[in-house]
Formats: sequence, structure tokens, C-alpha cells
Amino acid sequence: MSIKRMLTMMGAVYAAMALMPLFVGDVRFVMHILIMCLIWAVVASCWDVIMGFAGIFSFGQVAFFVIGAYFSAIITVNFAVPAVLAILLAGLFTAAMGVLVGLPCLKLAGPYVALVTFGVHMTLMPLLRGDIGKAIGSGGSVGILTIPPISIFDYTFSSANLVPTFYLTLVLTVICSLIIMVVIKSYWGTAFLALKDSQEFAMSLGVSAFKYKLMVFAVTSFLTGIVGAFYGHYIGMISTRMLELDLFCTLMVMLVVGGIGHFPGAILGAIITVTANELLAPLGAYRAVTMGALVVILVLALPNGVMGFWTKPLSAGAKQG
Repeated sequence: MSIKRMLTMMGAVYAAMALMPLFVGDVRFVMHILIMCLIWAVVASCWDVIMGFAGIFSFGQVAFFVIGAYFSAIITVNFAVPAVLAILLAGLFTAAMGVLVGLPCLKLAGPYVALVTFGVHMTLMPLLRGDIGKAIGSGGSVGILTIPPISIFDYTFSSANLVPTFYLTLVLTVICSLIIMVVIKSYWGTAFLALKDSQEFAMSLGVSAFKYKLMVFAVTSFLTGIVGAFYGHYIGMISTRMLELDLFCTLMVMLVVGGIGHFPGAILGAIITVTANELLAPLGAYRAVTMGALVVILVLALPNGVMGFWTKPLSAGAKQG
């Protein structure tokens, strides 16, 4: 998909969301859903870059999200670091962790990378709940319950009025989405796709697998950590429950619904999945079953996710030409 089509699609989606508070600004439940749609749109897009474009089967995206949230919360609560600075530092720290996780993955491929990254996800919960986590201020199994909100120019984005928080989230999401789009359409993105399609051939042309694989880990971890930290300050509390498999599976559904490797499909997938998940909440225990059934139907009907509505006409036009 061309940059123009990407910009048009993202512009239409974000413009429509920007208008929503004019109609539902007083409905806290709806505003919360909109904010969560924007947050998870970035996380899903980052995972789409590393899996769909770079071809690295990383299952550690939720772990990086949690690392960013905990790092920002810990330094804000224990060291009185301003929330905005803490969020930026959390992104840098998460990027460093992403590089550390990516280093051993350079010698692995396919399911082995998935096992290593998912192992990071699984070990993070006992680490944060254990003595080490308590020593660094994670709060153990209770978590951190007093995370201060974001303040910019003496204005505090409190939960009393979610409209300003929504627009702040929208600005952050738009910036992250533009960064992701630039990365995909730059030489970096071409290198990612080349390594994904044929690593040996790409390396013979001078594309460094070491450089670009670490780069994709760093960039996606940085953006995920930023959004994770922002989430912590928005919610005001975090715990290791975020590392349970429910959130991991929901994020995977976002990718499938949007279309893996078809950016900005991950953005649409996040909006659809978060909204559907909240609307199906009255079903209780049957919500997961219903979501699963809907995903199966969608995968069978549209293997490329909702982006199939746009990619099919393009393919048909190419064949006719």
C-alpha cells in the first residue's frame, strides 16, 4: 500500500475518532473505550511491524508494554520524576530491553524466537511479584496503586474529565503511527521485507541481518514502552494481571482481525477488537467463546483481515491491467 493510501486511511480513522467526543464526551464508558482503542492501536501496530514486516515471530510485545508501564510508575512514585519525563525514559529503557532480548534471537529462527520472547513474557510475572520486584518497587502481587497522572504546563490530565486525556492519547497515537509508517516505507522497511522473504539473498546484497533485526526490536520496543508507560499514568494503577494470557490473546486477535503485514490494518483491528470485547461484556463467560467464533468466521471469510476489503480491489485491478 502506498504512503498516500496509508495517510488517507489513517487520516480518516483518526479524524472520525477526533470528532467522537463532540457526541459522547459526557459518557465516561465510551470515552474510556476510545482511549483504549488508541493505546492498543499502537501496541498492535508495533507487533505487526516485527511479525508482519520483519518476519520475526516475537511473542514479547505485552511484556515490553508491561515493562514500560512498571518502569515509569516506579521512577515516578519512588523518585518523583515528572510523568512526561518518566514516560520518555520508560521508552528508552524498554528499547534497551528489546535489544537485549533481540540479541540471542539473532541466532534463532521461527518458533525458537517465539519461545524465547514468550519465555520473557512468562518470567516477568514471577520476577515482578518476587523479592527482586518488591525491592525495586513493583509492589509485588498487589502492584502499584498510586501512579500520578500526567501533567503538562501545570495542567493535570485527571480522570474527572476524559476528553482532554482522549485528545492527548490521540496526539500520541498519531505520532507513533506516523513513525511506524515512515519506518515501513523507508529503507528500513525494505530491508525488513527483504530479510523476511529471503535472508540469505538479502545479506548477499549487503543488508545486515544483525543491524536491522536489532533495529526492529529497538524501535517497536521503544514505542510499546512509551504507550505502556502512558497507560500506567492514565489508569493510575498497574499489576502483573496484565501479563495473563487474556491480554496476550486479545492482542493477537487484533492482528488477525486487522490483517498481519497489512498496515494500518492493526489500527483497525485494535479499534474493532476493543470495541467488540467491551460490547460483548454482558455475555460474561460466553464472551470469549463468542469472540473466538467471530474471529474464526472472519479468518475464513477474509484471510487478510479487514484490510482484505482494500487489498482485493487492488489485486483485481492489477490482474486486469
